[in-house]
Amino acid sequence: MPRPADDLGSGPSPALLPLTGLVRSVTTPEFAGITFHEVTAKSVLNKVVAGSRMPFEWTVNPYRGCSHACVYCFARKSHTYLDFDAGLDFDSQVVVKVNAAEVLRKELAKPSWNRHQVALGTNTDPYQRAEGRYQLMPGIITALADSGTPLSILTKGTLLARDIPLLKRAAAQVPVGVGISLAMTDEALSEAVEPGTPGPRARLKLVSRLRDAGLPCGVMAMPILPWLSDSDEALDALFGSLAAAGATGVTAGALYLKPGTREWFMQWIAGNHTELAGRYRRLYGTGSYASKEYRTWLAAKVHYFKQRHGFTSGHGFSHRDLEDDPRGEEAQYPAGSIPSIPAGTQERPAGESQPAAAGPRQQPTLF
Repeated sequence: MPRPADDLGSGPSPALLPLTGLVRSVTTPEFAGITFHEVTAKSVLNKVVAGSRMPFEWTVNPYRGCSHACVYCFARKSHTYLDFDAGLDFDSQVVVKVNAAEVLRKELAKPSWNRHQVALGTNTDPYQRAEGRYQLMPGIITALADSGTPLSILTKGTLLARDIPLLKRAAAQVPVGVGISLAMTDEALSEAVEPGTPGPRARLKLVSRLRDAGLPCGVMAMPILPWLSDSDEALDALFGSLAAAGATGVTAGALYLKPGTREWFMQWIAGNHTELAGRYRRLYGTGSYASKEYRTWLAAKVHYFKQRHGFTSGHGFSHRDLEDDPRGEEAQYPAGSIPSIPAGTQERPAGESQPAAAGPRQQPTLF
């Protein structure tokens, strides 16, 4: 691993001595305000918890923590397992598995590996800015493709464009899925709630570049933010832009505020949209999900605008069972974001039904 000459600090931080495999902690002017904690991992293949409704069984996350700094990021609490906090530390203390590709190649070579799909980007973004420094993804993609393992990538990072030629070669070897996370077209709102990400226009261009290269590209339009990005105008602009960019499918869903994320997001709302703080507290109550009434209302609106812009029912709405299972959205991925596995080789999630088509409805006033 090359060591840039502009490093300002190195060596383990005293607070991080318990971090398994820590080699050194690094700061550099190019990434002001961010500390990289380089670790050597013993394993990088993670088995999805038994009983999960995710459409994949294994994941790889070369980074922990994320400089995208999305105020709504569902993965924030995972940073507390490393004795970091879920707020500023999540945004600025990034753990880098510097040997990820090497370890992955060894794990994939084991006779016990059955070449199940591996998903990248399920926790923190594999194409966050750190990837420009560490360049872990080319080795990871190559290792998966060379082993005959289907793969999927979900990202907000336009750095993915660097690896389009590599992904095209991988797609000639194994099934590949690509997903882009984009839930708004308002550049100012994006800058406020996801300040470390490329803006919506840049991500729309990435969708087009992937499609022009012959690669699939589904879009995760999550989270839709109550009172900030759920208007008719916002949703019409979003789905119209995604259709124009050539997205192969779209899944949309409301903001999800699990513990760790909830506290950070509510603090942001109180500081930036004081008039909405009470409404958010009423809408979410003491839980992680918006009220059933709101989710039902949003489902109908999303369905209407998706159909208006040519996204058919086969692309699914994320909240697949509003009555009994508010977590169904976690298992619904848009067309193109999950590899198309030949029938009989790997279990796939069942198709979803859609709410009946209807015009936009007025937002409920009970929250």
